[in-house]
Amino acid sequence: MTRLLVVEDEARLRAYLMRTLEADGHVVDGTGSGPDAVRRLRDGEFDLVVLDLMLPGFDGFEVMRRAFELRPDQRVLVLSAVMDVATRVRCLRIGAVDFLGKPFATAELVERVRTRLRAPSTGISQRWLHVGEVTLDLERQALSLDGRNVPLSHREFMLLGHLMRRAGEVCSRRELLASVWGYADDPGSNVVDVTVRRIRGKVPRPVIETVRNVGYAFSAG
Repeated sequence: MTRLLVVEDEARLRAYLMRTLEADGHVVDGTGSGPDAVRRLRDGEFDLVVLDLMLPGFDGFEVMRRAFELRPDQRVLVLSAVMDVATRVRCLRIGAVDFLGKPFATAELVERVRTRLRAPSTGISQRWLHVGEVTLDLERQALSLDGRNVPLSHREFMLLGHLMRRAGEVCSRRELLASVWGYADDPGSNVVDVTVRRIRGKVPRPVIETVRNVGYAFSAG
């Protein structure tokens, strides 16, 4: 049975998250502060940490830093109302395997937790994200391909990283708009499609598959 740690300072939300994840079959522990989260991570092993960023004691960034010092392959899913691009990039660089914004749909949170638990540990806390023949340099925000670095914009980096972490799964345009641009609703923009076209122009082999009327999937073999 999988063991999860929920780190959320708002007591009612923490209790809700714990009940929800317990109902999905996980053993769940919870805390509301950064220092106590690190203590629990030091005293026991957790398959996944669901982590808020704004915490008393010290913030979620410091929790992640110390968590990866204790266990480099620790899986962390960030759940935060802070949705700007710089924050999401920073979380991914530190080593988070996923980022879900608040407010969130409960069904999506449960499914993302399931997906992250199914995925093999990849050492994501290190510099490189490898999927098939494609490597993403998390420090330089660049695509490493055939021995050369291909620079990416912030949005290209965020979108490609999201697709690579969910390789083989279909990501809807709405999901990508929320994760990469922070939009709670679809504004009717084609920014996702435009960004995918720009990425495809930088990759000389087909790695992003269009799923008609749904979204996109990373399909590098």
